[in-house]
Amino acid sequence: MTPLLDAAQTAARLPWTQLVEAIASLLRDPSVQVAPRLVQVLPGGGSLFVMPALDSRVAITKLITFTPGNAGGSLPAIQGDVLVFDVASGQRQLILDGPTVTARRTAAVSALAARLLAPVPQGPLLLIGAGVQAKAHLQAFAEVLGTQEVMIASRRIDSSEALALHARSLGLSARVVGDANAALADCALAVTCTPASQVVLHALPPSGIFVAAVGAFTPSMAELAPVLCRHFHDHGSIFVDTGDAAHEAGDLLQAGLDPARCETLADVVISPARARQGPVLFKSCGWAGWDLAAARTALSISA
Repeated sequence: MTPLLDAAQTAARLPWTQLVEAIASLLRDPSVQVAPRLVQVLPGGGSLFVMPALDSRVAITKLITFTPGNAGGSLPAIQGDVLVFDVASGQRQLILDGPTVTARRTAAVSALAARLLAPVPQGPLLLIGAGVQAKAHLQAFAEVLGTQEVMIASRRIDSSEALALHARSLGLSARVVGDANAALADCALAVTCTPASQVVLHALPPSGIFVAAVGAFTPSMAELAPVLCRHFHDHGSIFVDTGDAAHEAGDLLQAGLDPARCETLADVVISPARARQGPVLFKSCGWAGWDLAAARTALSISA
């Protein structure tokens, strides 16, 4: 029987440090192949995502639905699975919980980018949003970067207070703030992890800040105001997770910027580090390669 892992079991197979290292390792692996993801629009406003990837040993397909109307309700916005196969035999090896993989690999990618690019990777950290992705980023940044102080801004006060309580349970200093744009000036790290139904950040950033924008993954979605994106372009640096962001990074596209001209995370991992001036924006859109890295990690850890 193929192991079918629930959310808790999947998370246990994806510890933060190992997952971050697996992502960096994947970006150095020439055997990795990632096909364009198929997005099928569903009646009612949802979407079905089919995301395949493989290397010389492992092949995966992530099958998930994204239903924006579920946000804030009893059902999660993202549902589905990641199927993991052995390349040589074709045998199915694991079935991972799709939302858990998505949350953890996205946060791990942000943590890796911050480790490589953030002028002050320890924080303080501002989280804009208080849902699944915010919780995952909180945990990843605390473990991977050593972040000790976090501020949380969300339209849902109950969710913000719950996330702050979780942060304190991890030994962090946490507080809820009412105005994310005002709080930005006091932070060295910021992550926007909202449904991207509207712009949530427009204040010009301090020079030494790293901002990861992860909520928007289509041309019509955006969390950052165009003026803010152009400020990063003119006075700092912009990076994208992969080349696929060229047609997916709504924040940048709506600002009249060309994501194809930005360095990718692979460029940063592979090329020698160099000094960068000004604020740093990391735009993440998602990629099946990150799910492949998660599958590699899960296979390497015993049940």
